[in-house]
Amino acid sequence: MPPVRPRGDGRKARNPKKTLTRLLSYMKKYIPILVIVLVCITVTSYAQARMSTALGDLVDEILAMVETKSTDFTPIVDLLVRVGIVLAAGIVCAWLFNFLMVSVAQGTQKVIRDEMFTKMQKLPLRYFDQNTAGNIMSRYTSDIDTLRQMVSQSIPQCAASIISLIVISVNLILESWVLCIVMVFTVFVIVLVTKTVVGRSGKYFLEQQRALGRVNGYVEELINGQRVVKVFNHEDACKREFDQINDELQRNAYTAGVYANAMGPINNNLGYIQYAILAVVGGVLAVSSGGKALELGSLMAFMLLSRQFNMPIAQISNQLNAIVLALAGAERIFDLMDEEPEVDDGYVTLVNAEIGPDGAVTESDKRTGHWAWKHPHKADGTVTYTELRGDITMDSVDFSYVPDKQILYDISLYAKPGQKLAFVGATGAGKTTITNLINRFYDIEDGKIRYDGININKIKKDDLRRSLGMVLQDVNLFTGTVMENIRYGKLDATDEECIEAAKLANAHDFITRLPEGYDTMLTNNGARLSQGQRQLISIARAAVADPPVMILDEATSSIDTRTEALVQRGMDRLMEGRTVFVIAHRLSTVMNSDAIMVLDHGHIIERGTHEQLIAQKGTYYQLYTGAFELE
Repeated sequence: MPPVRPRGDGRKARNPKKTLTRLLSYMKKYIPILVIVLVCITVTSYAQARMSTALGDLVDEILAMVETKSTDFTPIVDLLVRVGIVLAAGIVCAWLFNFLMVSVAQGTQKVIRDEMFTKMQKLPLRYFDQNTAGNIMSRYTSDIDTLRQMVSQSIPQCAASIISLIVISVNLILESWVLCIVMVFTVFVIVLVTKTVVGRSGKYFLEQQRALGRVNGYVEELINGQRVVKVFNHEDACKREFDQINDELQRNAYTAGVYANAMGPINNNLGYIQYAILAVVGGVLAVSSGGKALELGSLMAFMLLSRQFNMPIAQISNQLNAIVLALAGAERIFDLMDEEPEVDDGYVTLVNAEIGPDGAVTESDKRTGHWAWKHPHKADGTVTYTELRGDITMDSVDFSYVPDKQILYDISLYAKPGQKLAFVGATGAGKTTITNLINRFYDIEDGKIRYDGININKIKKDDLRRSLGMVLQDVNLFTGTVMENIRYGKLDATDEECIEAAKLANAHDFITRLPEGYDTMLTNNGARLSQGQRQLISIARAAVADPPVMILDEATSSIDTRTEALVQRGMDRLMEGRTVFVIAHRLSTVMNSDAIMVLDHGHIIERGTHEQLIAQKGTYYQLYTGAFELE
């Protein structure tokens, strides 16, 4: 197997501005809605600012009535009515923009999640070998959730705060441009402090998300391997390792939280200092000019507006922490999206075929039970068809998962249609690697692999894998009925075809004894079934696909000998008339093979039938007689 990437991938963060720009590009189709949202935010911001200026106007009206000793309250009533209308409009717009942003956030989240899943299906097997399932899952859960919060809350809040700052700034200038000049200096200090704190917190939020992914990955591993943990009394060791990973998460989250939680108190105290400075300067202006330079009502309105001015700044600083956290999650999501997809430059496809009396192969639009390789020729535009027979050859194949660590050396073999080839050898000898190369899960470095005389690099991967069936040692059953799990091998298979496949695999009898037969629901990877029963279902799944080539990778190594006999009969039926590659530790399962390959450290050291290898009295003979055992 290829080496697994360490839990700490050590990647550097990308440019947050580019990440934000890329994230916002997913909201392009919502531009009409976002325009309405901006209008609503502007109305809401104006309503909030008008509340403060209205109080100043109200004070001036009352002072004017006191000076003139008037009892006409009409101006005050008119002012209150106008303000009430503005506030009502602000309330409606505030509700509307929050309502609209929920649809934008959920829609954007769905598009990103769909794109992630689509991209994940195109990634090579190498990616999943090198990344833990929990780490990948955390991108679908915690990272996506931080994006949802940013789109639905942080971005609208920042937009509302910026518009509020603009509206309030205009009103502040109208009230007193002199006090505005004083206020600019205090605001500069607040912005400088905010920028410094947010800049330092960004890297810790990124590390927090990465550490969270590592924690999720480790927990997922332990859940799947809990039985092994308990068997070997490994609880304390697992606890210590988890504590180390969790401590790293705690340290990063603590540091990020310290900076994030410090923003509110810092900005509040700076706001109070600003308020005191403006009150002193404004009071001096009002008193020294006798109200000519600054009226009392204007001073009151300015002071209220200055407090409102600080609120958007505080809100932006608080939301910046959430945005930084979301951008850290977005970088991890885009890491997955930017992974190189599985390369498929094949052009030979698999089609239904009809075989004429003279052996001529023609394409059919109906399922005929015969298949052919459709080979278009770019030079002259012609198309040729090659009957799918299951003839596979490997010629001087070299391969390594990582550079400078070669796994296979000069592997050459051939499997004629209907032949059964077996691979035996110690763990790590390269047996499974050979079958992975036939499936093109990995591409070879040197040599050729041909399928019915066609270089498999020229065959489209989907069509190549459609012609191959696999039964693995580790069975994966999905949540669904037994029938649905069998049909996974051929999605358009009828119930009758699935039942026939189960009979062929010797699975029909035990399935009919289940509580609901073929409609019995399987969960948790078929936990209620025995290992042998799960394996029989996986054989039935392969049988319903009816592939011409079968790969059996240690399919009986984890079951007892009695169950193995039942499974083996099912596999024998499945192998009839097919080209078969068998990987096995138990030599009893490979004795009837047409050829047996003995591998050692990536080399084929012996080959031949069971009788021929016994006569050679080499490694296979020693394995068979028990002189030494496979490890």
